[in-house]
Amino acid sequence: MDTFCTELFGVPEVEEGYRTAVVREEPTRKPRVNATSIRPEHPKRLDRRRSGARAEHRAGRRIIGIPAPMMRRPMSAAVRVGPRWMVPFTLAWLAIWTVQLTPVQLLLPLQLDTSGADWVSGVVSSGLVLGIGGLAGVVAGPLAGALSDRTAPGRRRRRIWALGGVWTTAVFLVLTGFVDGAWAVGGSWVGVSIGVAVSSAAFTALIADQLPSSQRGAASAAVGSSQAVGVVLGVGLVVLLGLGIRDGYVLLAVLIGVIGTGTALLLPDPPAAAPSAAQTRTSRTSSLRDRDFAWMLSGRLVTNIGNALGTSLFLFFLIHGLGQPNALAQDNLLLLIVVYTLFVVAASVVTGIVSDRTGRRRGLAVAATLVQAASGVVIAIVPTFEATLVAAALMGAGYGAFSTVGLAFAADLLPDEKDHARDLGIVTVTAALGQLIGPVLGAALVALVGGFWLVFTAAAVFSVVGGVLTSRARPAPESRSRAAVPH
Repeated sequence: MDTFCTELFGVPEVEEGYRTAVVREEPTRKPRVNATSIRPEHPKRLDRRRSGARAEHRAGRRIIGIPAPMMRRPMSAAVRVGPRWMVPFTLAWLAIWTVQLTPVQLLLPLQLDTSGADWVSGVVSSGLVLGIGGLAGVVAGPLAGALSDRTAPGRRRRRIWALGGVWTTAVFLVLTGFVDGAWAVGGSWVGVSIGVAVSSAAFTALIADQLPSSQRGAASAAVGSSQAVGVVLGVGLVVLLGLGIRDGYVLLAVLIGVIGTGTALLLPDPPAAAPSAAQTRTSRTSSLRDRDFAWMLSGRLVTNIGNALGTSLFLFFLIHGLGQPNALAQDNLLLLIVVYTLFVVAASVVTGIVSDRTGRRRGLAVAATLVQAASGVVIAIVPTFEATLVAAALMGAGYGAFSTVGLAFAADLLPDEKDHARDLGIVTVTAALGQLIGPVLGAALVALVGGFWLVFTAAAVFSVVGGVLTSRARPAPESRSRAAVPH
């Protein structure tokens, strides 16, 4: 907060609230404090005091206790954090991505696969289950975020929602493993999607709540790299341990229950502050009516659809597109995921650091969508396993960079401080929705042409369109300048 006041006024803050005092700095004796007033000042006077703050400072005085409405103080002080914050935050996201994407990539396709000539129906069933779950998450994530934003002053806002989402996810993962049939699996997967969306909204809000702009890229890199590592961890454990579908779901439930609960308790969650009058008057739909925020959301949605089209049907592509036996396809799927993960992690770390230092998040995000588009082109032109490995590397590099820089860019574009959880919940759910629309659309395209070439072509097209939409969002000048300033 002291840094914020120095940047805004050129003077440090000593005290908060409406109490005002003028201190005359005298080198030979202790500062003498003049009479104070505890009455709230008229809004017009606040503007006059703001313009005169620098003049007072140059005259040898300091203004103490600039009122909160004028300061536009964040809900939580944005100070730099260390490993004690970053490590549990990264572990939380590692658990979330593992339990969400391992069923998407492996368990659900195996659970709903129909062998023989009717294999297309299995692809369609899998796509519909994921799509329905995605719609449930779209509603649950922003709703939970909005409710946590409006927690009563003095109470903690994020932890209870993170714990509730984690425990809901664990319960429905176990249920998903014990049911059969597309309808039963789809119903239980809705519960998993709701739990993941609620916990994701709570954890994502911590980026805007507690981190300065100069560390948002690093935190977003942790989110993006954890996504890829989570897939490898989950699929690797199931395949290498030889677990069946039911045991795989139980393992994931234990993982999210233990790690999710532990990290939610370890991460700080300061009590909610009382909103100012200006914040109370702000419309609850202000973010959705912000043009740049809306462009960013649309670009994020479309780019994630492109990524899902290029990755979510890999197992079906290996089995039915390349004609590999089921066991070999599972082993090769793990290899593809490892390659994808390496490039996601590398791109996430590099672009996160670069975006924090330069503040050029939009340009990096647009370039990443073009790299992702190249992946779909490669598989569509050369449908071989070797080409698929190359495509996995390109897809990983492009998506790793986009997910990291795009999330930091979204945090910079947040229009209203009091709605961090709701708005970042929308950002997270938008990405998740894209990842779940992709399989539905991909299944329809496979059924349309009886093959996979159109799926990968569409992945390239959606990626390019996502880059164009993202380029329409203009970054906030102050966010860019602050990100470029080392702290």
